[in-house]
Amino acid sequence: MFAVYAKEPNQDDPLASLVVGERPEPEVPEGWVSVSVRAASLNMHDLWTLRGVGIKPEQFPMILGCDGAGVLEDGTEVVLHSVINAPGWQGDDTLDPKRTLLTEKHQGTFADRVVVPARNVLPKPAGLSFAEAATMGTAWLTAYRMLFVKSGLRPGQTMLVQGASGGVSTALVQLGRAAGMRVWVTGRSEEKRALAEGLGAHQSFESGSRLPERVDAVFETVGKATWGHSVRSLKPGGIIVVSGSTSGPDANAELQRVFFLQLRVSGSTMGTRDELADLLSYVELTGIRPQIGAELPFSDAAQGFEDMQRGATAGKIVFRQK
Repeated sequence: MFAVYAKEPNQDDPLASLVVGERPEPEVPEGWVSVSVRAASLNMHDLWTLRGVGIKPEQFPMILGCDGAGVLEDGTEVVLHSVINAPGWQGDDTLDPKRTLLTEKHQGTFADRVVVPARNVLPKPAGLSFAEAATMGTAWLTAYRMLFVKSGLRPGQTMLVQGASGGVSTALVQLGRAAGMRVWVTGRSEEKRALAEGLGAHQSFESGSRLPERVDAVFETVGKATWGHSVRSLKPGGIIVVSGSTSGPDANAELQRVFFLQLRVSGSTMGTRDELADLLSYVELTGIRPQIGAELPFSDAAQGFEDMQRGATAGKIVFRQK
C-alpha cells in the first residue's frame, strides 16, 4: 500500500530519511480494526521520529503520522485516538507507563490504511470534514487537556499562549476564546500574531516583550527560548502548563521566582479517550473549527515536512488522499 515513512533514524538530517513509497499491507490482530485513512495531520512528533527520538532503531522502517480520520470497513466515519495502552490498563490513558503513540511502536496514519485497537476509534462528528477531524487526536486534544484539565482557569481569567501559529497554540487560542478566557499570545512575526488575533486572541505581542500585566496561566510548547518570559509573566500563584519544548528542553528553571511567588508548573501529555470524546462534542457545540494552514496530498508530504522544519506554519498541516 502507499505510505509515507521513515526508513531509518537520522538525527542530523531527518528529512533525508523520509520516503514516499510502498509498504506491506497491515495485518489486523484480534480486537483491532482497519481504518481507511482519508486525512492525517502532521505533528512535531513526526519530525522527532525521523530523528530517532522516542523510537528504537529496530522499529524502523516506520510509517509516520500520529493521528487522523477515516472510514471503517462498515463505512463508519471515525477519528483516531493516538494513545495506545497496554492490554488491561485501567485509569488515565496518559499515565500508563507502557503506553505508546502511533509511530513509536505501531505503524502510523500516513498510509492508505492504519490498524488500531477498536477502542481507539471514535465517531467523527458530521459537521467536521475529514481534514478538520484529522487535527483533533494530537494537537487539539493536547490543547484541550492543557486548558480544561490541567490549568484550572476560569472564564474571565487571562491566559498567555507562547507561540502564535503552531497546531497546539492555535487550538489553545480558539478553545480559550470560546470558553470565555482573555487570550493573549506571543509570536515572532507580525504575520503570525495577526493569525492568532484572527482566530480570537484579544491581544498579541512580540516574543519576549513586556506584557501590560501579569497573567493567570501560561501555555508552553516552545521551551528554552520562551521559558524565562513565561515565568516572569505569571501572577503570584499562577501556573505554567507545558506540553512541549520545540526550542530545546534545557531552560533555566528560575527556581527563586518559582518558590518565592509560589508558581506552579504542570506537565501535560496528549489526553485520554474520554477527553477526546468531550473535545469532539465541544467543537460540535461551539462551532469552532481548527485552523488548517496547508492541505496537501500525501504524495507531497515532503513539502509539508520542510515547512514544519522551517517553522513556516499557519495552523495545522494536513495530508489527504487524492
